Amino acid sequence: MMAIPELFRFDNSPLNISPAEQTVYAKCAHMPAVLIFYLVLQFINMLLGIPANIMVLWLIWKNKGDSSTSDIFIVHLAILDIFFCLIPPLELANLVYLTTSSNWYVLLFFYGVKDSSPLFLSCICLDRYMAVCHPITFTKLKDKWHRSVCAGAVWLAILAYAAAKCVGNIPHFEKAFTVMIVAAFAFMLFCNVSILWALRQSAPGRDESHPVKKKAFKMVLIILAIIVFNYFPPVALFPFKEYFSPEVFFCYIHYIAFGFMDISSSIQPVLYLSWEKLRRNTGYVDDPVFTINI
Repeated sequence: MMAIPELFRFDNSPLNISPAEQTVYAKCAHMPAVLIFYLVLQFINMLLGIPANIMVLWLIWKNKGDSSTSDIFIVHLAILDIFFCLIPPLELANLVYLTTSSNWYVLLFFYGVKDSSPLFLSCICLDRYMAVCHPITFTKLKDKWHRSVCAGAVWLAILAYAAAKCVGNIPHFEKAFTVMIVAAFAFMLFCNVSILWALRQSAPGRDESHPVKKKAFKMVLIILAIIVFNYFPPVALFPFKEYFSPEVFFCYIHYIAFGFMDISSSIQPVLYLSWEKLRRNTGYVDDPVFTINI
């Protein structure tokens, strides 16, 4: 989300009514459908995302003896999503009822945390890319200690970004999010397309892929489609912010893009649970995409 001064002024254009006299919903009263759509998605996140992410954490803890290498990043992503899924009541109050700006500092921190969630997704994609496309190197790096270090570094970056977002008034700070989301999106696309290409190849001497690889191909294809669904709107819209009027961008484009991105807090844990069911049913301890040499 935007820094507080931009939030109440539609960027640099002053309003005739002061922030203390008008809520965000009142500012966008002439186009309320998008804001309602956004709030509905946020409450879906709360009602579905919290139990789904808790289930993910419980399942990983229960099966910690045979967990995959990506699980450490999935745990941190689930914790991040639970943290974010707690905010809809406060967000509803701030957007529709409250006119004071102090509550926005809390929300901006939550928003900053969620903005950075693609960093953990990128770590997951990289781990699976290495397992499929560079199995020898992956085997050498299979110990989990360096993944813990990587997760710690990601959390430091997330908290620093969220704190900077709370401060506000940092010139052109919104461009940091644009650069981060575009770079993470491109990286995740590269990793998943590379995995799909590798899974598409048949083993030597065989005309068709192993059934497990076929199932893994379908699952990775679904993952790729969900990544595009969640992250393509901000990637496609935010770099062209200057082409929209400040009011249209804030009341319309802004909430559409973040609505699609934020719903990932519910979609991703559901996808993980489906993935887990697939690999348990196939009888493989590691993720199906790791069985590239079958």
